[in-house]
Amino acid sequence: MNDKKTNSFKNYIYMLRFIFKHTPFMVFGYLFFDVLANLPWTLSNVVLLKYIIDVAVEGKDFYRVAVALALFVAFVVITNLCTTLFYEVSMPKQKEKLYFAIYKTIYEKAAKMDYEAYDNPEYYNDLVLAMNAMNERAYAVLSNTQDILTNIIGVLTIGAVIVTIDPICLVFVAVCVAIMTPIGRLIAKVNVERTEAMTPYDRKNLYFSRVFYLQDYAKELRLSGAGEMIEARYNKNIFDRLKIISPYLTKQWKLYFCQESLPMTILIYLGITLLMGYKAIVTKDVSMGDFAATFNGAASISTSVFAITSQFAINIRENGLYVEKFRRFMNAKEKMISGTNTTVFEEPPVIKFENVSFKYPGTDKYVLKNINLEIAPYKKIALVGYNGAGKTTLTNLLLRLYDVTDGAITLNGVNIKEWDISAYHRNFAAVFQDFSLFGATLGENVSMDDSPDATKAKDALNAASFNRELPDGTDSIILREFDDNGVSLSGGEAQKIAISRAFYKECPFAILDEPSANLDPVAEYSLNQSMAKAANSKTVMFISHRLSTTVMADEIYMLENGEIIERGSHEELMALDGKYAYMFRLQAEKYVENKD
Repeated sequence: MNDKKTNSFKNYIYMLRFIFKHTPFMVFGYLFFDVLANLPWTLSNVVLLKYIIDVAVEGKDFYRVAVALALFVAFVVITNLCTTLFYEVSMPKQKEKLYFAIYKTIYEKAAKMDYEAYDNPEYYNDLVLAMNAMNERAYAVLSNTQDILTNIIGVLTIGAVIVTIDPICLVFVAVCVAIMTPIGRLIAKVNVERTEAMTPYDRKNLYFSRVFYLQDYAKELRLSGAGEMIEARYNKNIFDRLKIISPYLTKQWKLYFCQESLPMTILIYLGITLLMGYKAIVTKDVSMGDFAATFNGAASISTSVFAITSQFAINIRENGLYVEKFRRFMNAKEKMISGTNTTVFEEPPVIKFENVSFKYPGTDKYVLKNINLEIAPYKKIALVGYNGAGKTTLTNLLLRLYDVTDGAITLNGVNIKEWDISAYHRNFAAVFQDFSLFGATLGENVSMDDSPDATKAKDALNAASFNRELPDGTDSIILREFDDNGVSLSGGEAQKIAISRAFYKECPFAILDEPSANLDPVAEYSLNQSMAKAANSKTVMFISHRLSTTVMADEIYMLENGEIIERGSHEELMALDGKYAYMFRLQAEKYVENKD
């Protein structure tokens, strides 16, 4: 538990330093103006109350009370003016700056991380948590710091006043604090245990939320019985949550009762009231104002101590858990080492896979085994095979999204590990089967740049057989995230835009992973013709389950269980009458049947 406390405190300090680094004025202002806003009311409950009662009891001129109240009101108005200006004018701007700093930091870190990091559930969970929670948690850390500082200043200020009236009252307060503090720690401990026990159930709730609000699941929920199935599991999760949380809630209310009711009731409300009441009424050692001030002050100190020992301990632990994940995400190291070669080829060089084997991090099974192949410049290469054969993995290795486990991949005889990764990627245009379009213009989606060449973008779209006329041409906004008038696209149209990127980018290699998956046969034929033209200036490697697409390839590689089992042109493989020929004939027969 001590290690957890130490880590929570370190995480807390880490986030405060992060906030101070990016928005120092926010930290100073947030803490200073909160103390300034609370100070008048803290003093009014003790000093002003004492003064008014003493003046009233002594029967002195009411003018003195009016002056004191006027000065107090003026002080309150001035502090309210200052705090309102800060919170309503400056604070929103500071929050935007902090929001920008947090997410800019996360985006930059995520962009630098190896692609394989997304295969790591811990890394991915930390990334999602950082994206969803850190802005809120940063404010929570600052707010908790604000609360603790305000309470400490309140305790010191009121304590100093009470000492001048009757130091014995502080003995009661000290005993109350001594009782409340360990109980507060127990409350914090139970709360942390409850949070950790609820984490698996919270994670399930997040899943249920995604299922019911994401469009990805909408069709299945409406057209099948999946909605009732998921709802039943959701109900069970809620029942399990209640069962798990109940013992912790029982412990907590008992501890809260012991902490709040007993010490404050017996020591503060009863003990100090009797002591100061006796001195004010019987012995006349203190004034009625002193009696009221010490009573209010002692109660205020006890409340502040409760906040410091209990609520702050709970909050620092809870926020620390989130900050810990953020720190872990930010401290994650890239495993893929970037080289120094910055060559970007104008013409495609020779690609060689030399005894390449690969297994995904954290697994023992080889996905690719002893791959040897050579791709000459300007060739069209097709990778075929059943799902899980290793086709996409092979292209991911060529793109250096992963590093090979064994063997080497070379361009013009130079190991691709010697390249600067960013420079190396400029040699490739890639279209993935899980491609994405962005909330931007059509031209920007083609060029992947905010300054597209309109003519060049149109040519690339034509090459990809995208012939839909949009209202603003290449300036038309795609999707509706940023524009209510954004253009909605069919799956085939979206895929053609993704394919056009390979034609727009000036580079020696184009890699197309399932380029015709969402296209009809006519569009597929047009695409094949365009790809044939693209081969005049690029080496093209594509993956396709539709073997009609592979007919135009110069060389076809048939993969099975991570190994190349057949290679050759379409005619050669058909003559070989092996697995490729079997797959091709099977697809041809199905196509004819469907056509009939």
